[in-house]
Amino acid sequence: MTDRGINTTDTLVIRETFGPTVQGEGPSTGRRCSFIRLGGCNLACEWCDTPETWDGDRFDLRQTLTRTPVAEIITRALKDDPGMVVITGGEPLLHQRKDGWHSLLGALILAGVEIEVETNGTQEPEVHTARWVDRFNVSPKLAHAGDPADKRIRPGALHALLETRKAVFKFVVRDLADVQEVQAFTAAHGIPPHLVWVMPEGTDTATLSARWGEIADPAITAGFNLSHRLHVAIWGDEKGR
Repeated sequence: MTDRGINTTDTLVIRETFGPTVQGEGPSTGRRCSFIRLGGCNLACEWCDTPETWDGDRFDLRQTLTRTPVAEIITRALKDDPGMVVITGGEPLLHQRKDGWHSLLGALILAGVEIEVETNGTQEPEVHTARWVDRFNVSPKLAHAGDPADKRIRPGALHALLETRKAVFKFVVRDLADVQEVQAFTAAHGIPPHLVWVMPEGTDTATLSARWGEIADPAITAGFNLSHRLHVAIWGDEKGR
């Protein structure tokens, strides 16, 4: 396997590859793209909208996840020239020590597409990952996600992501107290407000609309950007959109 070539034996464990669609969250909202959703996560957020990627108590992961050749993943992701490919999960950076990860990034680079990785901010990007990825869409978890702080907050990983100069930070919030928690979090970890997007938690438009009323003005006052969940506004909670 070369740095940017695909070995036909390379595989990754995925939930799905879908698109073209649009990125629904963060600074790339509205961008036409495809998604590659990898399996596995080191966190267990209570409100996770893709628990079938990691929760073996509720799902048979042998059914929801599939070990798939990278060549097949690439063919599906590049269908209809998406322009940008978003690698998500689960937690995709758990895969970065695998040959399939390097093959995946290398093939996407050769295809000339932009690469965005969605990550929970607990994993340090390795050298090749930091060099090849165009944007890290980092979503650290607040207390309401349910995991203990020492599991969901890894200062070293946050610092390493900031050091790439490719990271933006997206926080899922429910109310004013959560916005205040984001302020404390970003100040403690040296994350500039202009790199922060605040997004309401919810999987239906009624919930999202209700939460905007409480969080929008405080977030703007704090210097943060706002992010909708555009895919929810368009397609509701439909999977694969």
